[in-house]
Amino acid sequence: MKKILSYFSKGEIILWSCSVATIIISFFIFKERNYLSLAASIIGATALIFCARGNPLGQIFMISFGILYAIISYSFRYYGEMMTYIGMSVPMAFISLISWIRHPFKGNRSEAKINANLKAKDYIIIAVSTLVITVVFYFILKFFGTANLIPSTISVATSFLAVSFTFRRSPLYAIGYALNDIILIILWIMASFKDISYLSVVICFTVFLVNDMHGFFSWTARAKQQKAQENDLTDEISENTAA
Repeated sequence: MKKILSYFSKGEIILWSCSVATIIISFFIFKERNYLSLAASIIGATALIFCARGNPLGQIFMISFGILYAIISYSFRYYGEMMTYIGMSVPMAFISLISWIRHPFKGNRSEAKINANLKAKDYIIIAVSTLVITVVFYFILKFFGTANLIPSTISVATSFLAVSFTFRRSPLYAIGYALNDIILIILWIMASFKDISYLSVVICFTVFLVNDMHGFFSWTARAKQQKAQENDLTDEISENTAA
């Protein structure tokens, strides 16, 4: 336990503790309790705190969260969310896991090397791919009679943006997820009009939004730290070579 606590900063421990406490309190507030939502929410919050440190364990937790969230979405006929997580988010989390493991920072497998400066080609590929995926999913979701079609389609777009940046180890992954959180908050507020217990999911994604913003600032800071350490190593090698 001490090893785990020493791994995270005090701020991160407080953030995770407050996130889990908020999720659990909201769970007990409602008479109609959804235990699957509770499990998914806690796993999701844990995934985000590991992801904020660039730790591949975050992607393992994200895979678990994606499967549970897909089941919850199916139960409420949010087929867009279900298909997005099963067909895209979960597989991409697995691919991202491999990418993070294969690109450790200075051999440290608990921290992925951050790619803060994507090439113009990467942005073009992401933009075009997102547009194509969004259009295709719009018609698929329309065919299945998905509830709240437009927000569900936008959620697909933001999810694809998030997983694309995650795979490329860019700090922008957190912005993509934050945008997705906002859309999902709207979606589940709509769902809560029919079933009040789904307000716990609304609170869950509000917590995720705060964690994703923390993830963005954490990765931005870590990118600078990694670059500084690489520059120091380069200078040291140059000095040894000159000597």
